[in-house]
Amino acid sequence: MEIRTAAVVGSGVMGQGIAQVFARSGYPVTIIDVREDILANAIKNIREGRYGLINLVKKGTITEAEMNDIMGRIKTSTEYQSLSNADIVVEAVPEDLNLKRKVFVEIEKHVREDTIIASNTSGITIAEIAQDLKAKGRAVGMHWFNPAGIMKLIEVVRAMMTSEDTLNTVVDLSKKLGKTPVVVADVPGFFTTRFIAGWLLSAIRSYEEGVASKSDIDTMTKLAFGFPMGPFELMNIIGIDTVYHIAEYLREETGDPQFVPPISLKQMVINGYLGDPKVKYGSRGGWFDIQ
Repeated sequence: MEIRTAAVVGSGVMGQGIAQVFARSGYPVTIIDVREDILANAIKNIREGRYGLINLVKKGTITEAEMNDIMGRIKTSTEYQSLSNADIVVEAVPEDLNLKRKVFVEIEKHVREDTIIASNTSGITIAEIAQDLKAKGRAVGMHWFNPAGIMKLIEVVRAMMTSEDTLNTVVDLSKKLGKTPVVVADVPGFFTTRFIAGWLLSAIRSYEEGVASKSDIDTMTKLAFGFPMGPFELMNIIGIDTVYHIAEYLREETGDPQFVPPISLKQMVINGYLGDPKVKYGSRGGWFDIQ
């Protein structure tokens, strides 16, 4: 199947980035969300935000005319009926299984029989998300990474019911978008989320055991392994509550003790320390706001 038009459901940070990549690659894309003001803010961020197109103009990566062409390929809507012409729809709503299931069902009501429905989930199995679809062969995982415009990997998740045509189309599309697709099995956490969760939780345990301070663990991680951020810096951006919920999900689904949330992580969430307020709206600071 050839992809000519795309849509993204969810206009958060990931939804914005995914839509921008589609538009920069020449695809008309529609962003769906629940309110017009949310969508207006998303469009502003795509144009002027930290990873916005205007910064690419300033760097000379694209011209102002090219930026305007890209923005012209992005449309917004609060109505699922706007998905009727989409060849692929990428769901990019929060990591809530019930919400994702509802969104998948709603998408299927308004798209063609051959439209691919992909989830940007970072670890919930596609089988769980797509279980209420009538045509399950169209479902696939398309796990992007933040910032979507810069990160090259797309983790393509092949569920048991994903058709060969769906899988091959998404792999080919990912390449056309300038990404490197890697196909993984439909297991909780796939590969990348299992890996990152194990790393983050191990760093917390080292801190709890007095091996080193939080800032020193971050420094060692960056200098020894070349990571752009240390684990505590990264958790402040991901959202400390998100890290906790991912760990709980992986522990419940896999039974692996490495995913048992450390006590200090649980206490951070209970006490409302959820991450950097500049990054995660409504939060009350993160790891570096406590002793």
